[in-house]
Amino acid sequence: MIVVTTPTVPGSTVTGALGLVRGSSIRARHLGRDIIAQLRNVAGGEIHEYTKMLAEAREQAVDRMIEEAQMLGADAIVSVRFQTSMVVSGAAEMLCYGTAVRLEHDR
Repeated sequence: MIVVTTPTVPGSTVTGALGLVRGSSIRARHLGRDIIAQLRNVAGGEIHEYTKMLAEAREQAVDRMIEEAQMLGADAIVSVRFQTSMVVSGAAEMLCYGTAVRLEHDR
């Protein structure tokens, strides 16, 4: 599955739009990791625990979006975007969305 942030795929022509596809993952903080993260916050620098949590959420959201596109028979997903939002205190949603399309490869 081709996944791009652009509205087109180089070397291909979009022959049909199949619709919006999306995937999301909601992750909550872990008390043990949260304590370590708070200590890192005081000292400054990257908070590896949260970086890892968001990377895992992003990958799961992309995987879910791709699954939805495959069910539609898509060749690619174009105009992909990511969005995050806080659901409740201590939990965040990672949303990934784009347009599932069919492609014809240029010759």
